[in-house]
Amino acid sequence: MMTKALHNAGAVFPRAALLGAVLAWAGFPHIQAQTQAQTQSQTQAQPGERNQIDASQLRDLNLSQLADIRVVTASKTPEELWKTPAAIYVITQEDIRRSGATTIPEVLRLAPGVEVARLSSNTWAIGVRGFNSSFSKSVLVLIDGRNVYTPLFAGVYWDVQDVLLSDVDRIEIIRGPGGTIWGADAVNGVINIITKRAQNTQGTRVTAGAGNVDRVRAAVRYGNQHGQNLQYRMFAKGFGQAPQFEPAHDDFDDWQMGHAGFRADWQPEDSDSLTVQGDLYKGNIGQQISIGSFSPPDQNEVDGYQDVSGGNLRLRWQHTLANGSSMRLQGYYDRTYRLGVQLGETRDTYDVDFLHSIAFSRNNFSWGAGARISPASIQQIVPTIDFTDHHPVDNVLSAFAQGQVEIIPNLLSFTAGAKFEHNNYNGFDVLPSGRLLYTPGPQQTFWAAVTRAVRTPSLIDRDLELTDFLISNPLAYLQVSGNPDFEPETLLGFEAGYRRLITRRAYVDFAWYHNQYHDLSSDGALTLTAAATPAPPHLLLATAFANGIKGNTDGFEIAPDFKIFSWWQVRSSYSYINLDLSNEPGNADTSTIASDEGSSPHNQVEFRSLLTLPRQVEFDTAYRYVSALPAQGVQSYQTLDAHIGWRFSESYGLSVDGTNLLQPHHAEFGGLGGVTAIRRSIYGEITWTR
Repeated sequence: MMTKALHNAGAVFPRAALLGAVLAWAGFPHIQAQTQAQTQSQTQAQPGERNQIDASQLRDLNLSQLADIRVVTASKTPEELWKTPAAIYVITQEDIRRSGATTIPEVLRLAPGVEVARLSSNTWAIGVRGFNSSFSKSVLVLIDGRNVYTPLFAGVYWDVQDVLLSDVDRIEIIRGPGGTIWGADAVNGVINIITKRAQNTQGTRVTAGAGNVDRVRAAVRYGNQHGQNLQYRMFAKGFGQAPQFEPAHDDFDDWQMGHAGFRADWQPEDSDSLTVQGDLYKGNIGQQISIGSFSPPDQNEVDGYQDVSGGNLRLRWQHTLANGSSMRLQGYYDRTYRLGVQLGETRDTYDVDFLHSIAFSRNNFSWGAGARISPASIQQIVPTIDFTDHHPVDNVLSAFAQGQVEIIPNLLSFTAGAKFEHNNYNGFDVLPSGRLLYTPGPQQTFWAAVTRAVRTPSLIDRDLELTDFLISNPLAYLQVSGNPDFEPETLLGFEAGYRRLITRRAYVDFAWYHNQYHDLSSDGALTLTAAATPAPPHLLLATAFANGIKGNTDGFEIAPDFKIFSWWQVRSSYSYINLDLSNEPGNADTSTIASDEGSSPHNQVEFRSLLTLPRQVEFDTAYRYVSALPAQGVQSYQTLDAHIGWRFSESYGLSVDGTNLLQPHHAEFGGLGGVTAIRRSIYGEITWTR
């Protein structure tokens, strides 16, 4: 990405803009400024899980029953939502279907406290409780227990997290640190995408759809069983996405993807279960990047495609012991490949994780251990972008223990634990937490927590070598380097929350937080030298990354839910955040502070109305307000989405969805230069099941 933010002759450059050139290849489009970066089941057959229920049953549940769902993300073991001392929100399959969303990032808009901003057709900035960026920095994302967080830039490739949405059982979202359970990088939040068991996807399902932005989508899934104990499913899907609105009418961000996969669940005995699951994908992702060159001295904008492909294989064994205790062993292999006009990376990840949960009369204790190794090969394409190590190997060894004690039975409990982790970047670290839960009534909960979390350095933080063209007279370049001594970013988080079923038809969930950050990434000191090589002779302004920023974030989220009638439900949420950052002693970087503080909305509001009408007709609307992002040059905006669904026979269903209906297009994330605007979209889909 070309840097155009000069501040006089001795300019100080926004650090995120400098990263644009290397990150554009990873799916981040050309942006010329600071792009800093409830169903009732457990689909993994966890001990104590309940059977899944279909969508028609889910609609008939009252709010009391919906709030009794069991979740696993907060502790890795099933627990009722009422008894979870964390800010957790569950997006159910019914929520996903009625949202009309076609991608995981768009589904995440349903959760309070999650900042979702679309940069282009194939790129999103997703954050939790601040520090939103196209890197999805410090938000750990899991799909059926498989970690999809990449060590390259400490974030998520959202463009390849392409699950079959109809097979998703639920998405559990923890707002706040989860390092004690999930380890490093679970700093601001954890997003856990959990798919259905094979026994709940039996039969044949075919979908086909088309629209002006989602040009074409099609999927087929087939499920069956062998005997009474083995169920399986297979699926294949593909789509083609049109570009969003470009101010210069340079339509570069189209997107095509194909994906196939399978899952088999075998339960030879009541106490044992085995899951085998795998995926393959391949696609082309349009991008626009800006590359600096020495011959000729210039900054060249290039439109091109990234070739992406990959696959994974996961095995999971569970054994139920006496008195509700259990053991679980999981391993997976994941391969990713990405080649653009600027850079290429191939990565293999091997991961194994063990968990032992021990239940006592009123208390429980869990412990576990894990290991991960992730070798990569980085391919240099252009001279001005490279990494010092072309064959890095990331490795992590970890162990954790967590116990819950009932201080006063059925009233007051305390949970304490710690994750002990060693990685090749910063050695040994400890991630402790303490959580207090007070339940004065069966449907009323107070909770509070203190947690420490860290984000480990990425390859960009330590190994990047980026040279960017600045000005032609005098000829000058900017060099941004990784820092081999870059330390982990740290968080000490304080949280509290309250949940209550006010009446049988009214529910509210409130969470407050205060986070203290240290050693956040920043620009280091600038140096100016004269360089003769590579030719022609030029001035070189150089900087390296540093752990130079500290600060606090404060905020809260409130999510009321009203089931006015059995056929009409109203959901709403309001999220507020304020970032107050400053330099660590000896640091003088102001541009990164401005970028971080101005890239997350202070206010977010969502209001959803869900109507279930006679003759199996649905009519849903969703209003959303997001306040301005000064660092991104994005004004506040309002949107309206609508969903109409009709099940007109036992086998056929039809839906029509409209998104961003209030205006032809609007910007959600960008910069001081050209900003891609998100278009109004209409999409229709037909479904056949047997």
